[in-house]
Amino acid sequence: MCGRFTLRTPLNLLVEQLMLDFALGELPPRYNIAPTQPAAVVRQADDGQRRMDFLRWGLVPSWAKDMAIGNRLINARAETVAEKPAFRAAFKRRRCLVPTDGYFEWQAQGKAKQPYLIEMQDGEPFAFAGLWESWQAPDGSPLETFTLITTDANETTRPIHDRMPVILSPEAHAMWLDGDFEARQPLLDLLVPFEAEPMRTTPVSRHVNNPRNDDPECVAVQKELF
Repeated sequence: MCGRFTLRTPLNLLVEQLMLDFALGELPPRYNIAPTQPAAVVRQADDGQRRMDFLRWGLVPSWAKDMAIGNRLINARAETVAEKPAFRAAFKRRRCLVPTDGYFEWQAQGKAKQPYLIEMQDGEPFAFAGLWESWQAPDGSPLETFTLITTDANETTRPIHDRMPVILSPEAHAMWLDGDFEARQPLLDLLVPFEAEPMRTTPVSRHVNNPRNDDPECVAVQKELF
């Protein structure tokens, strides 16, 4: 499960690297994005333009009776995403990128849990494979939400957790975002562990444990473990 991530990269760099045509609003640095919070998501509009908007983390299917189901749908397993009722419609037509520059996992040792920041060796941003949905509340108000797809861990991340979010290479972005591309197998073939060598794991402060904390201390290196 991936339950926290960061996005500290300036907006102008994301616009360039993700080839965005439109980005909504400001993008202050985020050090501890948690479920139910809004996060930046990249989608392709009907006219082919790439847009960055803010969606709530935790997917609420269009048929859901209430939004509470989203609290349990923060991740979708790559192995079943095309079949599960909560995800299959979004997998077919509503795929998105979730820009990030690091995510957190916790390693247990006895009763203690040590958070690790998992990122690229060069510190560059990257993009998770996500799905999005639009849901309408009983009062008619719309809500747009997203989930992150997970797969098996790679050699770098496996000592900390047996799963990792799917990270898409820039070459895969166009196909993943294209809602008119419905060939199932090529899409599923993208949902594999990212290569291990470019990635690194760093123990960080337990300050990140509290989802209300969202400041540089969340990514501060923890020098003494346990």
